Amino acid sequence: MASVYEINKGINKPIEFKGLKAQYVMYLAGGMVGLFVLFAVMYLAGVSVYLCLIVVGGAGFSVVSWVTRLSHKYGEFGLMKETGFKKVPPAITGRSRKIFTGLSSNPNKQKL
Repeated sequence: MASVYEINKGINKPIEFKGLKAQYVMYLAGGMVGLFVLFAVMYLAGVSVYLCLIVVGGAGFSVVSWVTRLSHKYGEFGLMKETGFKKVPPAITGRSRKIFTGLSSNPNKQKL
């Protein structure tokens, strides 16, 4: 009896939604949840519904355009690389030679 196996061609590929790749989908989802909370708070505070829609609509447009721009500029892993590169110090300075004078080429040799 022969078995039929389906091939999943999406294995080891990043998630993609409407051109947004990897972590940018989560950034967009977080932004939309934040905008929903903002709308709810403004509505419960008694702000006019039309003003709430205008503010949340404008903020929504800016969040979507910002996340889309980041996704197209940096790609799947580029933003993580960029933030990691910014955390690297420009130079490593050593003001003392103590660390090097205690080194030995033979690891079994003990200091006297």
